[in-house]
Amino acid sequence: MRFIVAIVLFVVAFASIGLGVAQRTVFAEPDRLTSSVEYESAAPVTIIDGEALNALDGRQTIAVRGGVTAAPVGDDALDPAAAAPASSSAIVAAYGSTTDVVAWVGDAPHTLITWDAELQQLVAETVRGTATEVPDPVGSDLWYQDYRGEGELGITLNVPEDVSLLIATDGVLPAPQAVSVTWPLESDSPYSTPLLLGGFGALLLGLIALIWALLHLRKQRGPRRKNPNQPKMPKVPRPSRYRAVSSSALVGRSKGRRAVRSIALLPGALIGTLVLGACTAPGAVTVPEPSASATEAVDELPPVAVTASQGERIVSRVLAAVAEADEARDAELAGTRLAGPALQLRQSNYDAVTANGELPLVAPIPSGSVELLLPQQTDTWPRRILAVVSDPADTAVPPTALVLIQETPRDDYKAHYVLTLEPQAQVPEVAPASLGTPALQPDTPFLPVTPARVLQAYTDSLLTGEAADGYDLFAIEGDSLRSQIGAAVKQERSDALPDTASIEFTNAVGDAEIVTLGTLDTGGIVVGYLTETETVRPTQDGASVNASGAVAALSGVESSEAGLVATYGTQVIFSVPSLADPDAPIVLLGYSQGLIAASEVS
Repeated sequence: MRFIVAIVLFVVAFASIGLGVAQRTVFAEPDRLTSSVEYESAAPVTIIDGEALNALDGRQTIAVRGGVTAAPVGDDALDPAAAAPASSSAIVAAYGSTTDVVAWVGDAPHTLITWDAELQQLVAETVRGTATEVPDPVGSDLWYQDYRGEGELGITLNVPEDVSLLIATDGVLPAPQAVSVTWPLESDSPYSTPLLLGGFGALLLGLIALIWALLHLRKQRGPRRKNPNQPKMPKVPRPSRYRAVSSSALVGRSKGRRAVRSIALLPGALIGTLVLGACTAPGAVTVPEPSASATEAVDELPPVAVTASQGERIVSRVLAAVAEADEARDAELAGTRLAGPALQLRQSNYDAVTANGELPLVAPIPSGSVELLLPQQTDTWPRRILAVVSDPADTAVPPTALVLIQETPRDDYKAHYVLTLEPQAQVPEVAPASLGTPALQPDTPFLPVTPARVLQAYTDSLLTGEAADGYDLFAIEGDSLRSQIGAAVKQERSDALPDTASIEFTNAVGDAEIVTLGTLDTGGIVVGYLTETETVRPTQDGASVNASGAVAALSGVESSEAGLVATYGTQVIFSVPSLADPDAPIVLLGYSQGLIAASEVS
């Protein structure tokens, strides 16, 4: 009998394990789903919508096969019949926020791939446009990541619904014509684990039963001794089925049984009480859910211009281009990543150094780590980023602040301001890069002093000192710019001139965008541009004015009887207090200053 029990358990075990394994292999459902779409279009760009990428849960694996047609021009730009064989098998892809992708494509014709919920598959439609081509997408500052391949390109992503994928060749030839997206599926094998566990349990019990049967068999086969015949004992009378039992005994036995039942039921009762108490007991501790108003407030915030990793990549590209331009004194190369006051300063410096090799180059930008990254909250253009970079290997070099601006979706970010921070400057606390900050207008009422007024007041104070209206708005201590070009210095230079010459100073707010970004204490960081013009004239007939250094290099004049005019550009960055503390001083955080033009008085 014991062997039969063991055999039955083994049969049950092998059957259960076999069914459990089969449910995960032979009978298993597919572990992935692929949807493919092929189309014929001469459009130079294809967009896979973010909602299509997220039609199913899980990571998205996109496979793209190269284009097969060439782009016609004119009215036939979207006519597949007018297409000719392509001459390139290159494939480029990039992904970014859907807003950015659509803005970059602009009015160019493109193929839009979406998800048909009814058919449960990808579908493609052609969107007409007025442009016939787009730039090469690779390398744009707009993307989170971009890729390049030949013939076929595979990408694995895990992006949310507000991120879309852009596919093209070179922006002129048609985009690839075959796309597939694969999502992982959760294999549903609910009985596999119980079957496997039950099978292994039955196998274990079968082994125990087999060992028991073997031990019993061995015991039965052991030596036996035959007992001699013994006289039979008389049978004991069979007791009556009904015996008199005292009530005290019944009570004691009943109590004993009840005690055993109570002890046996105690763990179950305790567990049930704990479970029910955790679920429904009044006064239980619960985690409060975020209120709808708080969630809506977060959802209403505009997106940031760039992510942290995207911003750091952009800054590194700017630094690399500027460093290469500085080495070659190449103003055209500098113009690929500089604009506005920052480019004007370097162009003038390159010209002066080319004319006079003994002159120093403009101070380089530290090529180190990004200490601070503050993108603007916006989904429109232009977009602005404030970054602070430093060189951890050389602490003697002060950090540099960059203000990067992207004018249009297809433009790269360019540094309009490059400012060396003061050694003791304390940049106010700002929001993290993932949150960003709004950009304020030059006449914003949300600061005690408008940004436009800050620049004008500071310009006046550099020219006339304490007599200037607004001189008291600024912190004087720690402002090293005043010690270089302030009113006292101007007076000293004027006094040092001989009687045969005179000097005139003119200050103004420069023609450049005033960039203002909010801080965490509701104050602002204001970045702007000032210009200062020096005009030196002889005061007697026959007298002349001599030029030297950068002024002579840029003007091409070493001595002039008419006089010389030199214009200097000064980039400045301030910390402006909040409305809650209007009496706090405005602090100069840093600046960059240099000669931008020189000529003979006409």
